[in-house]
Amino acid sequence: MIAAQDLHTDFQCPQEAESQLSSDTDLEDPEGKNAKTGKVLAARRGKKTLGDKAKGKLPGGRANGHHQENGMETMTLFEVVKVGKSATQSVVDDWIEAYKHNRDVALLDLINFFIHCSGCRGAVSGEMFRHMQNSEIIRKMTEEFDEDSGDYPLTLSGPQWKKFRISFCDFIAVLVRQCQYSIIYDEYMMDSVISLLTGLSDSQVRAFRHTSTLAAMKLMTALVNVALNLSINMDNTQRQYEAERNKVVAKRANDRLELLLQKRKELQENQDEIENMMNAIFKGVFVHRYRDSIAEIRAICIEEIGMWMKLYSDAFLNDSYLKYVGWTMHDKQGEVRLKCLTALQSLFYSRELGARLELFTSRFKDRIVSMTLDKEYDVAVQAIKLLTLVLQSSDDVLTAEDCESVYHLVYSAYRPIAVSAGEFLFKKLFSHRGPEDEGLPRRGRQSLNGSLIKTTVFFFLESELHEHGAYLVDSLWECGSELLKDWETMISLLLDEPMPGEEALTDRQETALVELMLCAVRQACECHPPVGRGTGKRVLGAKEKKTQLDDRTRITEMFAVALPLLLAKYCVDIDKVTNLLQIPKFFDLDIYTTGRLEKHLDALLRQIWEVQDKHTDIEVLEACSTTYHYLCNEEFTIFNRVDITRSQLLDELVDKFNRLLEDFLQEGEEPDEDDAYQVLSTLKKISAFHNAHDLSKWDLFTSNYRLLNTGLQNGDMPEQIVIHAMQCTHYIILWHLAKVPDGSSLKNDMVTLRKQMRAFCLMCQHYLNSINTAVKEQAFIVLCDLLMIFSHQIMSSGREQLEPLVYAPDSTLQAELLNFILDQVFIDQDVDNNSTDGQQDDEASKIEALHKRRNLLAAYCKLIVYNVVDMNTGADIFKQYMRYYNDYGDIIKETMSKTRQIDKVQCAKTLVLSLQKLFNDMLSELGINVDRSSSAFCGIKELARRFSLTFGLDQLKTREAIAMLHKNGIEFAFKEPSPQGEGGPPLNLAFLDILSEFSSKLIRQDKRTVHMYLERFMTFQMALQREDCWLPLISYRNSLQVGGDDDTMSVISGISSRGSSIRSKKSKQVAASKRKIPEEENSCSSTDAGWLNREQSMQTPVMMHSPLTSTVLRDPKKMRPEDSYATTYTLPTEQHPHQHVPPQQQQQQQNRHHQAAIDYNTQVTWMLTQRQQAEACQQQERISMHYAKMRNHMQQAMRRGSGLMEDDEEPIVEDVMMSSEDRLEDINEGMDFDTIDIDLPASKNRRERSELKPDYFDPSSIMDDSVLNVSMF
Repeated sequence: MIAAQDLHTDFQCPQEAESQLSSDTDLEDPEGKNAKTGKVLAARRGKKTLGDKAKGKLPGGRANGHHQENGMETMTLFEVVKVGKSATQSVVDDWIEAYKHNRDVALLDLINFFIHCSGCRGAVSGEMFRHMQNSEIIRKMTEEFDEDSGDYPLTLSGPQWKKFRISFCDFIAVLVRQCQYSIIYDEYMMDSVISLLTGLSDSQVRAFRHTSTLAAMKLMTALVNVALNLSINMDNTQRQYEAERNKVVAKRANDRLELLLQKRKELQENQDEIENMMNAIFKGVFVHRYRDSIAEIRAICIEEIGMWMKLYSDAFLNDSYLKYVGWTMHDKQGEVRLKCLTALQSLFYSRELGARLELFTSRFKDRIVSMTLDKEYDVAVQAIKLLTLVLQSSDDVLTAEDCESVYHLVYSAYRPIAVSAGEFLFKKLFSHRGPEDEGLPRRGRQSLNGSLIKTTVFFFLESELHEHGAYLVDSLWECGSELLKDWETMISLLLDEPMPGEEALTDRQETALVELMLCAVRQACECHPPVGRGTGKRVLGAKEKKTQLDDRTRITEMFAVALPLLLAKYCVDIDKVTNLLQIPKFFDLDIYTTGRLEKHLDALLRQIWEVQDKHTDIEVLEACSTTYHYLCNEEFTIFNRVDITRSQLLDELVDKFNRLLEDFLQEGEEPDEDDAYQVLSTLKKISAFHNAHDLSKWDLFTSNYRLLNTGLQNGDMPEQIVIHAMQCTHYIILWHLAKVPDGSSLKNDMVTLRKQMRAFCLMCQHYLNSINTAVKEQAFIVLCDLLMIFSHQIMSSGREQLEPLVYAPDSTLQAELLNFILDQVFIDQDVDNNSTDGQQDDEASKIEALHKRRNLLAAYCKLIVYNVVDMNTGADIFKQYMRYYNDYGDIIKETMSKTRQIDKVQCAKTLVLSLQKLFNDMLSELGINVDRSSSAFCGIKELARRFSLTFGLDQLKTREAIAMLHKNGIEFAFKEPSPQGEGGPPLNLAFLDILSEFSSKLIRQDKRTVHMYLERFMTFQMALQREDCWLPLISYRNSLQVGGDDDTMSVISGISSRGSSIRSKKSKQVAASKRKIPEEENSCSSTDAGWLNREQSMQTPVMMHSPLTSTVLRDPKKMRPEDSYATTYTLPTEQHPHQHVPPQQQQQQQNRHHQAAIDYNTQVTWMLTQRQQAEACQQQERISMHYAKMRNHMQQAMRRGSGLMEDDEEPIVEDVMMSSEDRLEDINEGMDFDTIDIDLPASKNRRERSELKPDYFDPSSIMDDSVLNVSMF
């Protein structure tokens, strides 16, 4: 038992209520009466009265909310509920026993239960409960929260905490149910609990607010159940009283009347008290929390008020409570809107309750209708279901416009929405049966289903989405499958003549009916949604499989007889015939034999022959070919019968084609249009059949190649003949490849195939230069397919014997394919004039043209991905990423991703090559003077930023690729000399600004390596330039230096110029002795394979022959910034024009610096000294202040970091100085200081950014004179 020992400390608990309500605790009495006005709920008391503390002394022991017995600590109520090993009923019974024994301790246990369920570590002691107000107790408990985590039991994930939430709600419900006959009316327990929950629900702490709101709402629901039981008991008592009173005087029992009267009075008093409690919770908690800032809390309130309305509709199902649900339907969070709809659905399920919602429905109907288009799919589904319930309750509520807004959702790609809309449509259009429908036949044209099928056809046509019949059928399948499977009625509507007075179907309606019939057949046999709905085929159960087999048998038996009749009737109609010819592939072909339906099979084959003879449309011909392919299955006994018919048909087609071709290609005669039409129609049929059937034995390659060669030489061949000849030849080669034996016995077949394939590829390459766009597109598609099929991939999976068939495109073919893509794909929409019939402005034709261009681009990108063409050719594709993002962005992005998986380094080279191409194009258009603010340059830089994002966050995986990208970019930037002559910036120097977008992807070690590689190409004069034309170099160097751990350089006179730093001679000598660089490695040339790893062998600036060595800074407290520049070194003679140096001193200098002809740091120091002498004293002080500020702040940040290397105890801080205040501000706009504290942990990193970035150059905000003991002013 959970009851604890008595408290050691004495405190009094309330036994009597206050005599009147306080001014802010008036409770609403919906019945206009309050039997106990003297009672007050503790939920509205601010502080306990003295009378509350004057009763009851009970000994006990408690520490931190845990009971203690003989020094042994027992489990708290929270822990018992959390573990969940005990049944909720037994836990509540134990607590009730404890309450009866000592209600003060038990109540305190219950209070701490709510505190602990909120995730609070503290516990309310008896002393706190006796002396503190509720607000003070809550404030004290707030201090006990774990500040390191925002989680609490209701938000924790995992099965244990999900079970805890259920147990928590069950505990409250069971507690009230078990206490409903006595304890809840003792004016103590419920008053104290409601008071606590009301106070917690108003807390600023989310955990308190969330937990107490859930508890209060569940408490309210439990009280509603109690009130409902009281109401039922009162009604029963009243009926018993009326029945007893209506008896004759002789039989009337006065004692029973008095008992019933007394019982009714007690029930009324209890009812009033329960209503007071519910009003207290509703006004104290719900009214404030239903609009809480936390969506979960709002959802709890709406979910529970829906329960109250459903359970106790007499009290809660009115506009005073419904308005909260209506208002909350406009909530910003889908979770809350969903709770509103589910709450309303539970009300509309009952016709009795739905009739009482007329006013609410009329007020909020428009909102519910609009929610069918909610951005949250789950909300939209429930909104449609709610409207379906509204429709069932009353037909007059929803207008035609309201219904139409739901009708079109049957075509939604999200299947739950479509199915819900289909149910709504079915209820609206197909569920009403009048008396005239009685007595109609079950099947056939005159049946009820006949009229319903017509209605479905009319709806399908009115929706004007005739290509989406499969979606309509799928939407109606779950609720109307019986109607859609009535194929007998559908066939009757198509074949039977209409009855007198009956309106016959129009041609358009018959076409729609045939399409819906085919979709219903497919849905029954395949049992999965159409393309675009669902993730794939689901596993069918035994019952579903049986239904599928039964439906397939019915379809075969029915359409085996009816299909030849339908084909005969609609033989010349392209749309109808195309759909009808797809039905046989769902047949069970065994039934032709077992059902003795061979004569119907012969009739079907005759009709297919007749259809192909009358039609030249490619869709009809392919449907005929596919039907023959399905019927010619060697597993079935009907194979021989079908194969004979097919062979006769193909013999006739091939003989006719050869005869017509001889006449058509006869020299000296001009072919007329009739001959061309005959050749084209026959070629279409052969090509369509060759797609699904092997026609190798007829040797069609020679005739087709001859036809193509003649067209190429003469140039007057009709384009459609050329296109279909290419297609047919393509099929010939593929069928030949499929028949190549695995062994080496028949090498002649492989030799023949190799010759035919290469000759045909060369022919298609010639046709790429055709003036006809359609011919070029067909040649391109065929070439891409053949290059993919006969690439090196053909030897995979143990097929090395096919190596002679491998065909790799040469550079000329690759260039022609790329030029075709650039000319035909990357064009503006308005420029595309390929749409037929002058419909360039038609939206459908534009979409179709875009799909065609996307297919062309995808075909070429596959060649890049599978390494059929050089990856570098993708540069011309990648550079179009931003410009054509809306049309081809997904294809280009996927291509970049696949190429990166194949070869990261080569992909990086391709990306930088694409940027270089764009840069060169910009120079050719705008001239050599690059305006970095122009739209063209900004576009290239934005493209570089997008490329940078594709490398992801793992810098180690892309380390080599990023480094190679920088290497190629640097070489390109310095490749061309300056057009202004010596001393001017290189022509492509602005490319470094673009390249800086990738600097953030370099790790710190590689930043140093790339910076050293950059200095190979720089001269000493470049390092000191400050003109605007050199800003790309400055910003790029800065991006490589900022945030790095390189202690070998610092910045002078701007963001990225080289300056001197304080170096100890000892460390300099040690480092120099450790880093010997062979003379042969001082070359600027470097191979791609090892340049990144040869950091030790890299030559530093051009004019410096000695290596850069690690140095150690002097203690910043012992030096001034200006000393580090002006007084560090003794200047040599050749560096100082006004000082003579003796020869002995020069010899000593040469001995000290035997590895370098000229000391780089000495040069920098001298140049800086010259500039400092020309500057004003005020500018010097500004520089000093800025240097000290940056140095101190960086040292403090790095001391706090946890990821520093061992040799980074004294990091070099780059000194940023400008000779002009305006220029300093300009450079500040382009600097990225976020990388300066890259070594810090993530949390500190964010904190440092927020402190540094806004006022990085404001020394007064972060700098104190006492930091470095240097006077700032």
